[in-house]
Amino acid sequence: MSSSSPEFWSFITRLGEAQILLPVALALSLWLAWRARATPIVPYWLALLGIATLITAATKIAFIGWGIGSAALDFTGVSGHAMFAAAIYPVVCRLALSGHGLALQRLGWGGGLALAGLIAWSRLVVQAHSPSESLIGFLLGGSVSALAIWIARPRAVPVPWWMPALLVAWFALVPMNAPRSITHDVVTRLALMLSGRSQPYLRQDLHRDAGMALDSRVSHSVKVAA
Repeated sequence: MSSSSPEFWSFITRLGEAQILLPVALALSLWLAWRARATPIVPYWLALLGIATLITAATKIAFIGWGIGSAALDFTGVSGHAMFAAAIYPVVCRLALSGHGLALQRLGWGGGLALAGLIAWSRLVVQAHSPSESLIGFLLGGSVSALAIWIARPRAVPVPWWMPALLVAWFALVPMNAPRSITHDVVTRLALMLSGRSQPYLRQDLHRDAGMALDSRVSHSVKVAA
């Protein structure tokens, strides 16, 4: 599978789906809570992830239901794929290498962040998001993972050999076999229910309205000048 092929980028972008990442985050949190020495990171990580999820959903609902966005930034809502990837992969990769030395843990953190960056870029390649949406999602998620690690400062916990192997198997096999994600459909239905609209706002609506507003301002300026 070539790095320039649609199949490659389709696989990479699926690595950022909530249905792929949230089970890993929850399973890892349960395991960490069971290991008492690492428990402090669990509430911080999950609370920050919950806040970031609410922010991401709110921006999508605001646009889909009420057309609240930015034509100048081509922004219609935070990229959930980029956010979840940056919030979860760095923590997972760092903790998977816990007990193997600080330098290796930092390498795992960097590797997780690099993978999240690749997933954020894939959202542009598959034309699912604009640069501003992917970048904001990446920064929001990165803040979650960075703050969780910094605040909790989890101690080294011996990781069983099967955990990294299980994670690699999960991320290698599940994205290719998981059903299509329905999170966007759920958010769209919620936005329409809350706003009372029958049709969602689309990106082209945002730019059309911005163009009409610009034309109106130009026309008004011309009349005033005349």
